[in-house]
Amino acid sequence: MIAANPETGQIRPPAPPRAWTNIRIFGHVLMALWIISGASLLYFLGSNVASTFVEKYWLKYVDGFLVTLQIVGLSLLVGALLSIPVALARNSKWKIFSWPAYGYVYFFRGTPLLAQTFLIYYGAGTFRPELEAVGLWGFFREAWYCVIFAFSLNTAAYQAEILRGAILNVPKGQWEGAEALGISTPVTFFKIILPQALMVALRPYGNEIILMIKGSAIASIITIYDLMGETRRAYSRSYDFQAYIWAAVAYLLIVETLRRIWDKIEARLTRHLKR
Repeated sequence: MIAANPETGQIRPPAPPRAWTNIRIFGHVLMALWIISGASLLYFLGSNVASTFVEKYWLKYVDGFLVTLQIVGLSLLVGALLSIPVALARNSKWKIFSWPAYGYVYFFRGTPLLAQTFLIYYGAGTFRPELEAVGLWGFFREAWYCVIFAFSLNTAAYQAEILRGAILNVPKGQWEGAEALGISTPVTFFKIILPQALMVALRPYGNEIILMIKGSAIASIITIYDLMGETRRAYSRSYDFQAYIWAAVAYLLIVETLRRIWDKIEARLTRHLKR
């Protein structure tokens, strides 16, 4: 297509066609494979949506889905409450607060969630007499409470770092302006700094929620019948590999739905920044 230069008005010759380099060929082949894989998956799901397996186990999948939402929701809520004091301790100039907070964040971000869950669930039995003495054995002997406890501690470490980075991103002039107006430090933090920090942390918080949803499959290893737990039980009874395909699709739908909802929330809360 012949185009004119908007500055000089002269006619420019059409650009030569792009050469078919090895990288371009590889990209097209890879895209074609993705399209074929996606079409094959859609065909498989469509042809099996009314299968005996789906008819028998879809209610179990729904129950597991609800359990997954409960685990993730409670863990994120408890983790959010814990992350605020941890983030404040990380930013503290007092080493008696900052060092333990650093050690906590370093441990839970540096070790696998699976190891942390095992450490709490199976390790608690080692201290059963001590836990019974303080009345906590009833808590640690239940897999459900151990999962919530482990997941909450894990996500609190990540949320604390997200919040800490967001707080540091708020200009120091906000603190100085509040101090000049005679506003106390707690009021400054909760009324001025924290709302601005949460605005900055919206996107990282969304990523953490998605990671927690995918990581919640670990709960199935310690007898929690969440979505993955119900999937493993369905496979052990049917030996039908589509059990895991349906689970993967369910997780994909959960993550994609949450991503779109979070995008809407972020756009709504930050609409004033785009004017």
